[in-house]
Amino acid sequence: MPPLPSSVLFACTENAIRSPMAEAMLKKLHGKRVYVDSAGLRAGQMDPMAQEVLAEIGIDVSRHKPKTFDQLEDGFYDLIITLSPEAQHRAVELTRTMACDVEFWNTFDPTIVEGTRAQRLEAFRQVRDTLLKRIRERFPSEES
Repeated sequence: MPPLPSSVLFACTENAIRSPMAEAMLKKLHGKRVYVDSAGLRAGQMDPMAQEVLAEIGIDVSRHKPKTFDQLEDGFYDLIITLSPEAQHRAVELTRTMACDVEFWNTFDPTIVEGTRAQRLEAFRQVRDTLLKRIRERFPSEES
């Protein structure tokens, strides 16, 4: 297995859906072996549907407090994974003067889906499952 980075930051637009989902899933997969955090350009409200679809796979994010890049306690990461174009631009600016890799995982924003509650939840599940697959591929573990 390739060595894991010691610290990873997931970033998206509001730190309310995609990046906290990815943060929680990587933490569940690797526990304390990797320091994981998330941030957004703006701090929105944690989305209840994101909480619900993570709870379906045994992950509780009810205590997640969305934060911005400026509110991060640690400014040094081995890897920043951005999940929206806006976050990608911010991460590139942020890392101009630091030794940090940046990866862009363009991830669908499930809030743009309209329709019934079931249809909207399905969009959140698709984002969850896509992120989980990418995380397992990028950060393999013995259990993966």
